[in-house]
Formats: sequence, C-alpha cells, structure tokens
Amino acid sequence: MDENEVEKLIAAAQEARLRAYCPYSGFAVGAALLGEDGEIYQGCNVENAAYPATNCAERTALFTAVAAGCRRFRAIAVVGGPQGQDAQEICPPCGLCRQTLAEFCEPKEFYVVLCSAQERLVLTLDELLPVRFGAEGLPQ
Repeated sequence: MDENEVEKLIAAAQEARLRAYCPYSGFAVGAALLGEDGEIYQGCNVENAAYPATNCAERTALFTAVAAGCRRFRAIAVVGGPQGQDAQEICPPCGLCRQTLAEFCEPKEFYVVLCSAQERLVLTLDELLPVRFGAEGLPQ
C-alpha cells in the first residue's frame, strides 16, 4: 500500500465519520474500505436505541461493498472519537468487525490503518486478529 492510498483512505474515513448516527454514545466512527477493484467503500456507525441492533462503521463499509459486488479487500482506515471533535485516540475495530473482515480478506495481506489527530498506526489484520475462526473450523 502506498502513501497516496493511505491518505485517500484516511480522508474517506474522516468524511464518512461526519455522517455517523450516534445519538446515544456520541462516539462517531468512520471507515473507508479499499476493495481489490480499487474502489473505496465508506461506512459510519449507525446506533439504535436497542444497542445490539447498532452497526459499526467497519461492517457498514464492508456490507456496502459486498452489496455492490466487491468480495475481496486490500485495506481499511478507521477514525473515531467524540462526535464534533477531532479524533484524539486511535480507534481499533472491535472483535466482531475484525472477524467479519477476516471472512473477506487475506489477513496477512490486509492492512488496517488506525489514525487520530496525532498518531497513525498501520497493521495487518493478522496482527490485530492472530487467531480467528474460519470456514476450516466448520464441520464438512
């Protein structure tokens, strides 16, 4: 992944964060997912008064991409923090998002870009989720 791609992903995640629907937590998250097709798919968190119905930004981006026909991905950028403020801390994907991303990418080759106003961290999904459940764990 080159620096230009990283910058585009971060900008798209920051843009998506502005559209977050987070009236309960006040914590806005934006994600931008880079498909193998070169397209960037954005997502934001969408909360619900029934908290289990809430959807994370990362999965929103992924589901948008899958609905558009993309099934393989290269990277995701995630930006999150209190709504209306610059992100002061990095915001890593939750376990459910990590597992869901692992369904559609090669974890050793998929990059996760986490950034705040002061920090940028680039990891592989394998580094974030070294032991994951996959199709090989299902009965045949």
